[in-house]
Amino acid sequence: MYKPDKIRNIAIIAHIDHGKTTLLDSLLRQSNIFRDNEKVPERVMDSYDQEKERGITIFAKHTSVFFEDFKINIIDTPGHADFSGEVERVLGLVNCVLLLVDAQEGPMPQTRFVLSQALKMGLRPVVVLNKIDRPHANPDRALNLTFDLFVELGANDEQLDFPICYASGLTGFAILELNDPRVDMRPLFELIIKVVPPPPGSLDLPFLMQATTLSYDDFIGRQACGRILEGQIKKGQAITRIDKNGHPTQHRVTRVEGYLGLKKVEMEEAGVGDIVSISGIPDVTIGDTLCDPNHIIQLPPIELAEPTLSIEMMVNNGPFVGKDGKHVTMNKIRDRLQKERRANISLNIEEVEGRDDAIRVCGRGELHLAVLIEAMRREDYEFTISKPQVILKQINGETHEPFEIAHVEVPQDYSGTVIEELSRRKGEMRGLSTNEHGITTIEFIIPTRGLMGYRNEFLTATRGLGILTSIFEHYGPWKGDIPQRQKGALISMCGGKVTAYASFTIQERGTLFVAPGDEIYEGMIVGENNRDNDLTVNLAKGKQLTNVRAAGSDENIILTPPRSFTLEQAIDFIEDDELIEVTPHFIRLRKRYLNEQDRKRKG
Repeated sequence: MYKPDKIRNIAIIAHIDHGKTTLLDSLLRQSNIFRDNEKVPERVMDSYDQEKERGITIFAKHTSVFFEDFKINIIDTPGHADFSGEVERVLGLVNCVLLLVDAQEGPMPQTRFVLSQALKMGLRPVVVLNKIDRPHANPDRALNLTFDLFVELGANDEQLDFPICYASGLTGFAILELNDPRVDMRPLFELIIKVVPPPPGSLDLPFLMQATTLSYDDFIGRQACGRILEGQIKKGQAITRIDKNGHPTQHRVTRVEGYLGLKKVEMEEAGVGDIVSISGIPDVTIGDTLCDPNHIIQLPPIELAEPTLSIEMMVNNGPFVGKDGKHVTMNKIRDRLQKERRANISLNIEEVEGRDDAIRVCGRGELHLAVLIEAMRREDYEFTISKPQVILKQINGETHEPFEIAHVEVPQDYSGTVIEELSRRKGEMRGLSTNEHGITTIEFIIPTRGLMGYRNEFLTATRGLGILTSIFEHYGPWKGDIPQRQKGALISMCGGKVTAYASFTIQERGTLFVAPGDEIYEGMIVGENNRDNDLTVNLAKGKQLTNVRAAGSDENIILTPPRSFTLEQAIDFIEDDELIEVTPHFIRLRKRYLNEQDRKRKG
């Protein structure tokens, strides 16, 4: 067991794609925790399958590395604002944060969010200017912008006097001065040991800890993870759990696990400053206090920002229900969501009044909800979801809605189109600048509703060259109606299989979402109309065959490839009277009421 003065606890925070996980790869490799012949994948901390596919961190991860006779516990945090609940929780585990800033881009919207959380908790960040070996890197400019951001967020004098390190996570070196030799990560390790304070607390006091994250093991059940604030813990020790209502229950520790590199290892005992997982408390939830039975104390609950978006998750009542998914009933869907709620406390699950076939799920943003929906479809669930709605608040008798800061980077030629469209969606421009490479940076404050459904359009308008990131800013007065999708839908008037003949005749009316041979049904959205109205079409119609042949009567059928949707693109596309049908292998769009009988039944 390490003494507290030989332990350092840090979290790595940054904007999405500024290189947190890659920097951590280098720290892990150079701390010699892998065998010489061990195959180590890139972004080794991104172990969840959706993290590997999307290239982003979704869940906070713990690891431990060893440098000389010190143990350094490192937490890799998500950079995307939708997963800010993960960041808010784990900052309570650490005594310092490494703020990573891209030396070319400087601080970005999510940098502002994670930094403001760290400063509020009184942590003194270490600023690491990453990717300094990139061709257009400008570390001096990035450093000045970072200092300005600290001032803007109200940092105190001690926080403003932050230590600085320059690094390249990909190449695997860190330096304290720009002219230093670029060898390895040792300067960063030494800086961490020097400036990060050891965890407070005493080994001689009674045991005290707060559960900040949960994990589940099929053999030993639920595990509470957190930093030991006081005392020490051993296997077999009696402890008291105090829930959020102040009710104490008695338990016995069945297992204590810590981290060695990427692996969980069982520990005989652990003490102050150690980040551990404790088993033996089956009903523990995030925020519960674990303490010595003879010294009962309740720690303040973990406060999280509220969700801003909600979707309705409903039983699939379409003609293809049960053909693809295994779990289709509301009971199964509700049980899965309650299980998610226990571990993901930034998610809210609510019943929909007067309906037993729907449940409302509230989250931080479209990506936050999309990750949950994608996880469920991979577990063989089948359901339909509605268009996301913003969560409104009544403040002083006035309706308020969430606003976001949108940060846009586009080639100069496309900036006019973007400004015009965001202004139409009730956005207000806060800043505009163009650099020497012809890239225009624009900052808007815009209602969350104004960004919903815009990302697909943005990528098309900027030929895929634009970058759009946003972060929740505040609740403000309702801005009135905001124009949404400008084109109508092509809706199937019958069921059957799509034919090439019908597709060829209809494709000039719009963009198709289905290919010949695909199964369709009445009410399914099969394409986007070129005009602003909905249009019913027959895509299952075959060519009438006769025994009379005329020269040149058979046209050469050339079809445009159909447009396929990812889950996020589908969420962006649909309108209020449309639904997304989610199954393990298909994402279909359809009208909320499939036919006239449905419409009459719903009133």
